[in-house]
Parts: sequence; C-alpha cells; structure tokens
Amino acid sequence: MPTTESYGAHPSQTVHRWEARGTGGAPAPVAVVLHGGWWRDQHDAHLMDPLARDLSDAGWAVWNVEYRRTGADGGGWPRTLDDVSDALELVADTAARAPGRFDTARVVAIGHSAGGHLALLNAATAERTPVTSVVALAPVTDLERSARAGLGEGAVTPFLGADPSDELYAASSPVRRVPAGVPLLVVHGDADQRVPVEHSRDYVAAARDAGDSVAYHEVAGADHFAVIDPAHAAWRGVRAHLEG
Repeated sequence: MPTTESYGAHPSQTVHRWEARGTGGAPAPVAVVLHGGWWRDQHDAHLMDPLARDLSDAGWAVWNVEYRRTGADGGGWPRTLDDVSDALELVADTAARAPGRFDTARVVAIGHSAGGHLALLNAATAERTPVTSVVALAPVTDLERSARAGLGEGAVTPFLGADPSDELYAASSPVRRVPAGVPLLVVHGDADQRVPVEHSRDYVAAARDAGDSVAYHEVAGADHFAVIDPAHAAWRGVRAHLEG
C-alpha cells in the first residue's frame, strides 16, 4: 500500500508513494502519475491507483500526485501547475538524498486528460524538473479550442478564469508551448467522448514540427478511460513502450 507525503502546506499538496517491487536492490525507475478530471476537485489522485499498482508491481517507484484543483480546493491557473512542479522537486530532492535507490535517468511523467496537460506543460516550461520523458494519455493540449467547444462541461473557465486573453491561452496550452524538450508518448482512443482524438493528432504534429521526439499510439475503439485501464490494450502498449 502507498504512503503519503506532503510537498506543501495545503491538504491537497500531497503524493502517494508506491514502492517498487521486485527490483532486487537495483535502482528503480520512477513514474510520476498525474490524474485527470478537468482540474476539478470532485476528482482526485485515486483515479490513478490501478496504474500506480500495476507500475509498482513491475518494478517502478511510483509517485501519485495530488494537486490543488478548481472548485473549493483553491486550484486554478497557475497554482495547479505550480503544485506539479513542487511535487516534482520533492521527487528530485528525495532521489538526491538516496543515491542508488532510484534510476534518475528514467523519470517518466504519466498524465491522463488534465493530468496529461500538466505533464506536458511542466516538461515544456519548468525551470527545474527531473522528468526525462512524458506519457500523455488522452491529454488536454489546447485550452482555447477546449473552451470554444465547451469541453469538460466548461471546465476551462474555472481553471483560467473568465474571458482569458490570447496570451493566457498561449501560456497554458501545451500545443502552443512546443517543443516539450523530452521524448513523448501520446496515447489516445479514436472513440474518446471527452477529449476529441483530433486534439492529440494536432499536438503530435506540432510537437514533431518543433523538433520533439514523439511516439503516437491511436487506439481503435478506445474511449477516454480505456487508456487508464490496466487490462486494456492501450495501457499494455504503454507498458511495452516503457520497457522497450
């Protein structure tokens, strides 16, 4: 079972740590997982528990990150992204204090939906991050496009505030902050009912044009949540990618 640590004073500034299993004492690669839910406080890090357990069983040290969300939790732009950066600084500091325990050459941020947005944006903008690659599962990549379409039942407005400027959309949208600067895997189902697959197709094209190394897996018939189901072929493809 995981243990919980704080990276800040707010109750939501926590990480649930799953120890790597079966490493035989070798340094464990690190997976930092970031849940979705359109940044809203009715969803929390436990959405990613099945993936965290699966990764832990496969020998990964897993940090399942909670962050301040919109609603009554005090999140929103840029606080939510700042929380992710602070959690990743805790990862880096912990690894530095325990030489030989973690494989710091393999630190992957795995984000689903809004968590994919945070993972991609952190990689592209953070001054200090231990992340060496990103796996984005059905990510939110274009906040202006999402707002125009009313995606997430209008979730962009509570995240960015009313009437965002073009500069704010540009600062907060991964598709407008390429290159991410680390190798990327983007996975999206073509039957996604929450974030249209065209968003990932366009993000991948933009990231590749900007010079990023991007692997793209489009999963036939998969919906928005299939990509975080450990039993689904979409996640099995991610595991194969991580082990390759």
